[in-house]
Amino acid sequence: MSEMLRIALVAEGPTDGVVIESALRAILQGREFVFKQIFPEGSLVFGVLGAGWGGVYRWCHQSSQRGSGSLRGDSLVFQNFDLLILHLDADVAGFDYQDDEIIPTTFDLQLPCEEDCPPPSATTNALRLVLLSWCGEKTVPAKTVLCTPSKSTEAWVVASLFPNDIAVGKGIECYRDPESRLGQQKANNRIRKRKRDYEDRSKDFQLAWPKLASPHNVTEAYRFQQEFLAAVP
Repeated sequence: MSEMLRIALVAEGPTDGVVIESALRAILQGREFVFKQIFPEGSLVFGVLGAGWGGVYRWCHQSSQRGSGSLRGDSLVFQNFDLLILHLDADVAGFDYQDDEIIPTTFDLQLPCEEDCPPPSATTNALRLVLLSWCGEKTVPAKTVLCTPSKSTEAWVVASLFPNDIAVGKGIECYRDPESRLGQQKANNRIRKRKRDYEDRSKDFQLAWPKLASPHNVTEAYRFQQEFLAAVP
């Protein structure tokens, strides 16, 4: 019998955690795991850092400080968890550090770093390097998986729950504001970006995941699945 996986998540918000946990249930196909979102809903030992992408930035810097300059040295995380997932929506690539009142260090790669879409990977590849720079890293450390939905996790939500939506047909990963499509659905099927609403649809996310994460569908979902499986002990 496989040992139970202990998975930690650092994400922009709690709704991202619901979607990612549902994806993991589909990916792991019944293998037991413990899932804990340590940011932004973690224990106080990780500090009060705010939420959103600026909170992820601050968490990464705090982690690298604990690890003597790099995420991989952060024993507070890696002694307690088998895997760490770092989530950052790709729309962050269009922001400036000043948008969240952040004064970047000399080691932080430049924002904005947004490229033309398609392909989504042009922007997500650049953003992943920025995210790693916040962690004091140049490559993804062992026991770590990056999750960078394009343009946001709501692209995965819309494609999962409303596959016939007009934005999905046009290419949801390059749609500027996927969240705006949530309120455009039929009233009896509409969903708001709230943790409780997402939890109510978590089983639907899980069931939709295999099709969502196929190679020719939502590319960042596919990449996340492949990289997660490669990192599983």
